[in-house]
Amino acid sequence: MAKGIASIRHSAAQTGPSMTTHSPSADLAGMRQAMVDSQLKTVGVTDPVVLDAMGSIAREDFVDYPATAYADAAQAVAPGRWLLEPMALALLLANSEVEPGMAVLVVGSATGYSAAVLAHMGARVTALESDAALAARAPVPTVVGPLTAGWPQAAPYDLILFEGAIEQVPPALQAQLAPGGRIAAVIRSGGVGRAYTGPLLDDGRIAGLPFLEVAAAPLPGFAAPKAFAF
Repeated sequence: MAKGIASIRHSAAQTGPSMTTHSPSADLAGMRQAMVDSQLKTVGVTDPVVLDAMGSIAREDFVDYPATAYADAAQAVAPGRWLLEPMALALLLANSEVEPGMAVLVVGSATGYSAAVLAHMGARVTALESDAALAARAPVPTVVGPLTAGWPQAAPYDLILFEGAIEQVPPALQAQLAPGGRIAAVIRSGGVGRAYTGPLLDDGRIAGLPFLEVAAAPLPGFAAPKAFAF
């Protein structure tokens, strides 16, 4: 009897791994492709450059919990700081018409995911982060400084992308946009976030209509001044 059990166990040891062993990285790659297919393509993201970049960059390298990296939700990376949800980021990039060689500033780049995606698309990216600890975690080059001040050292920018919802584009950042350049941001007003991509109007608003309502977490420091009420 004991010999039979030993024989069965020996046989399982020989055949089991080939039947059951799997690679966590392969699982995550499958989740990444599922994100592209079910979250991006289904909302009309057809730009092959955007799809290739987001299908190639390992989002799990930029978050705390790899198992949730491809969830259809924003990802918390520090108290009060989030990465945009994949759908919102993809639509912002697709509507920005990113081209190789474009100078792009990512404001509030956090752990650097959006910056890495843009670099994969061929952009010349400046990733700006105010939290030195977050910047140190980023596997992409990141500069550290106040987000509302932008990064004039590399200006002007063809595109400025905000990694989080804002209420206004501060004057310092408006001044760093190249002529004909575009802002890509979720603008929060009345508790609702709406995604815009376009040039700035004279009053600092983004031209054009929003193309998506999204519950993006706010990026600290970009609240509009409170209007005086009688």
